[in-house]
Formats: sequence, C-alpha cells, structure tokens
Amino acid sequence: MSATEPQSAPRVRLLGVLGAGTMGAAIAHTAALHGLPAVCVDVSADILDRARHRIDGLMKGRIERGKFTEEERQAVWERLHFTTERDRLAEADFVIEAIIEDLGAKKAAFAELDRICREGVVLATNSSSMSITEIATATKRRDRVVGMHFFNPPQVMKLVEVVRGLETSDATVAEAKALAERMGRVPVEVRKDTPGYIVNRILMPQFIEALRLVEEGVATPEEIDKAVTLGLNYPMGPFTLMDFTGNDVNHHVLEYFRQEFGDPYYTPPHLLKSMVRAGRLGRKTGRGFYEYGDESRGG
Repeated sequence: MSATEPQSAPRVRLLGVLGAGTMGAAIAHTAALHGLPAVCVDVSADILDRARHRIDGLMKGRIERGKFTEEERQAVWERLHFTTERDRLAEADFVIEAIIEDLGAKKAAFAELDRICREGVVLATNSSSMSITEIATATKRRDRVVGMHFFNPPQVMKLVEVVRGLETSDATVAEAKALAERMGRVPVEVRKDTPGYIVNRILMPQFIEALRLVEEGVATPEEIDKAVTLGLNYPMGPFTLMDFTGNDVNHHVLEYFRQEFGDPYYTPPHLLKSMVRAGRLGRKTGRGFYEYGDESRGG
C-alpha cells in the first residue's frame, strides 16, 4: 500500500473536476501530483488554456528551484486532461464541482452531473460556504452529495473541509475523507451543514472588523495587516488574504451569511462593496486593497 492510497480509499481510477478556474484546475493538478488521473472540464477553451499555462508555470518554477524534475512534470501531464466535453465526466469515479460560488449555478450544475454521472458516483462541491443540503436537492442521489472545501492554493494548503448535508451518508463522508488523504490533504469533518462551515464561520467576522477599522479611521489596511501578522502570528493579514481569495467572493459569502443567519451584522461593509463595484477584486484583477503585477492574473 502506497503512502498516497490508504487502505480505506475508494477505488477511484479517474477524478472528474467541473470548472477549470483557479480552484478547479488546482484541485485536478493536486490529484495528478499524487498519482491520481484527473479530467477537468470547463465551457471555454480559453479558460482551459489559461489553466494549463498556470499549472505548467508552477511545475517549471519548481523544476528551476530543484524541487521537481522534468520526468515528474511529464508524468503529471500524462495523468491530467482538460476538455470542454462535459460528457467525459461520465467516465469519472468521483466528481468535484468547482464553479462560481452561486447557489443557482451550482444546483444547475449538480442536476446535469446527476444526469451525466453513473449511479452511485459521489458528487462533491468545493463551495466555501453554501448549503450542501440544498445543492443535493438538485439530484436523485442526495446521500451521495458532500462538501469538499479545498483551500487556495490546493497544491499547498493541506486542509479539506468535508461537509455533511442533512442526507449525506456515512459511506459518502468516508469516501470523501479517503480521497482527500489520497490527494495528500488533511480532511476535517464538518458535522452540521452550517453557512461557512468551520473556517469561514471564524474568518468572516475578522474580515468585517478589519474593514470597519479602516472605515472608522482607526488604521490603514497596511497597518492592520502588520498588526495581525506580528501580533497574532498569522501568515498574512486580513487585507492581503481578502485580495488573495477575491473581494467579490468575500462579498458574496457575507451576503449569503446575512441571508442565512438573518443577522445584519454580516452585511458587507461599504468599503468592501466599493472595492467590488470598482472591479478591484484582488490579485486576480491586479488591484485590490494592494496593487499587483500582471503576473498575478490568471483567470
């Protein structure tokens, strides 16, 4: 038994990933890095080309730093495939959805996956906050729907939140945990389907308070980031992290929290709304609370 395939792992011969944006392509890449073949599907050839370019750039960078070999790079590309043909997901033994963080779009995607994928195949969502129970209602396999929230970048970040919906079976949770371990990640089970799961439930109030401190003139984003990194020993401050995850994503999550909890505390602060309206979404657009070079953009 290899270190990347624990005894409890399901017999996943091919992982399917729906969505080749920042997270979807990186999840597929993580699988391929750990010996698991993956097919990544998106609607646009341009999106797929950008994903290939990002991934190849990461691997070439590791080769230049002496942390990877050309042989390993070639082996990854033999296991990793990108396509616009959604029906290729019919071949997958486990599918992870990683599209836009929009509940309607996710439910539509799961209805299609339910049609395409074989009976019994687990359908997982990489949602960072949304109801697994509601997403599962779009399918005829509610017991086989689960959350698998990877963190950015999945190739580096070890955590995967494995989230139960109301009707998710124990077997499905076990298979999701085993798959995460096979991909070199560390799963933590979220036992109740609550908005934001564990990490975002803790993180979003920190973002709110950081934004309010700026709005009240208490400190600048730079000063707050410095205080948090040095005073709390976090690897990055809240404004750096908001730029990294995407200010549009953070805005959307807070709106979802406000709606689900019925608590006006979660109303996105005006500063965050203004950043989104101005298109200053963070690293992916080259500007957020900080300025970034063009190399930060990748789709």
